[in-house]
Amino acid sequence: MEKIRIGLIGAGMISQKHLQMYREIPEAQVVAVCSRTRSSAERCAQEWGIENVHTDIQQMLAQDDIDAVDICLHTILHAPVAIAALNAGKHVYCEKPLAMSYVDGAAMLEAARRNDRTLHIQLGFLYRPNVRAAKRLVDGGALGDIYHARSMGFRRRNRPYVDGYGSADFVERKYSGGGALYDFGVYHISQLLYLMGMPRPLSMSGKLHQAIPMDESRRISGHYDVEELGVGLVRFEKGMTMDLFESWAVHLDSMDPSILLGSRGGIKLEPFSFHTTFCDLELDCTGDLEKMDFRWKNTLPYEYAYASSEMHWIAALLQKVPLLPTAELALQTLLIQEGITLSNRLGREVSAEETIESSILSDLRLS
Repeated sequence: MEKIRIGLIGAGMISQKHLQMYREIPEAQVVAVCSRTRSSAERCAQEWGIENVHTDIQQMLAQDDIDAVDICLHTILHAPVAIAALNAGKHVYCEKPLAMSYVDGAAMLEAARRNDRTLHIQLGFLYRPNVRAAKRLVDGGALGDIYHARSMGFRRRNRPYVDGYGSADFVERKYSGGGALYDFGVYHISQLLYLMGMPRPLSMSGKLHQAIPMDESRRISGHYDVEELGVGLVRFEKGMTMDLFESWAVHLDSMDPSILLGSRGGIKLEPFSFHTTFCDLELDCTGDLEKMDFRWKNTLPYEYAYASSEMHWIAALLQKVPLLPTAELALQTLLIQEGITLSNRLGREVSAEETIESSILSDLRLS
C-alpha cells in the first residue's frame, strides 16, 4: 500500500488530535516529529511510535523520506514554517487560521503555486454531515440564487487561557492574530463561503468587543488583548451579503445557528433543516444525517475521503480525489476577518482593496 510519510511540526494539544486521525488512515505514516523542546518531541514520539525526533525544523525538512508536513503551531508561525516547507518540496497541511495577515496568507499560497506543492488548511467543519448535505442541496439547485448567509458561532463562556484551557498565546494578538472572530469564526465563515460558491468580498464593516469580566491575574499573565465577540457585515459581488456573530463569551443561553438563504429555499446548519415553498405551501424539512452519512460512505466512490480534514488531505495527495480549495477559502476568510478588524479600528466600512493595502507582511523567514 502506498503511504504518505508525514513530518509533524508541533507536539502540543492540537497535534494529538491530528495524530489520532492519522492512526485511522492506513495510507498515512507519521515518520518524524519536531518540537522546540526535545522532551516534548520525545514524549510524543514514544506515545505514538514515531521514529525520528527533531528540535530544528530545517533539519526535519531535510529528511528525504518525508513527503509532507503537518503544522500544529500558533498562528504567528504558520506562514514562515509553511513557506519553508513548501520551498523544501514538501506538501503542507496547516492548522487554522491561515496566517497573521492577508498578505502573509497570500505569500503561503504563492509559495505552494511556485513549488507545485499542495497547501491544505484545517477547516474541519467542511467535512461534517450537515455541510455535505447542504452542499448537495446547493449543487442540486434547491436553494435557487443564494443571496444571504449568517455566520454564527456561540460560546457562552469558553475563552482560551482565562477560562482554564489552552495557552496564553491564544489570547495575545501578536501571536494569534485575533480572538473569537479568528480562532472560532474561521470555521463558520469558511463553511458558508464554500456553500456560497466563494463569492468575492467587496467590503466589510464590524465591531469587536471584550466586555465580560475575567480573573485579572489571568488577564495580566495572558496579555489578553483580543476580542471575545466579533460582529460584522460583509458585502460580496453579485449582491450577496453575510452577517457575523462570533463569540467566546456572552450572557445568553443559546443562539440560532448559521443560515444560508436562497430564492427557492433556506438552510439552518445546526440542527440541520431545509425550508422551502412548494405548491404554495411553506414546508420545513429535516433529514436523517446519520443514515445519509452511512449510506454515502458505503455506496459512493471515495466518499470516505470527505470524512475528515486529514482523511481528505491524504486521499488528495494520493490523487484519489481533488483537493478542496481550503487554502483559498482560508485566505478569503482572513480577508473578511482582517477587514472587520480594520473597520473596528477606523469606525467605518472598509473595502476589500483598502484592507489588502493596509495588511502588514511579516518577516516570513524561518529563523
